[in-house]
Amino acid sequence: MLYMEDYSDYSAPELVRMLGSRFKDYRLRANMTQKEVAEMAGLSVLSVYRFENGTVTNISLSTFLLLMKAVGCINDLNDLMPEQPESPYLYKESKKIQRVRHKRQ
Repeated sequence: MLYMEDYSDYSAPELVRMLGSRFKDYRLRANMTQKEVAEMAGLSVLSVYRFENGTVTNISLSTFLLLMKAVGCINDLNDLMPEQPESPYLYKESKKIQRVRHKRQ
């Protein structure tokens, strides 16, 4: 049975450190150096190094996406956040609901 870890108790910096460590594995499997990744992503080698080693605990989403593109894993984002099927709860009398509003008490 495959164990799925619950990440809800981790802080954002802890999650970034975990992603950096995991990214290093992706980079090595792509047989790329930090310098090659940095050049492809338009970043400094120091930025890649700090991300992989957990020194940086805040990284922008756009920087993360550039790094994923550089190692050829950008299509893995669909595994991270797959498109959801349309929900019947979003429709009411054949009219799509725009947003949920709560009544004030």
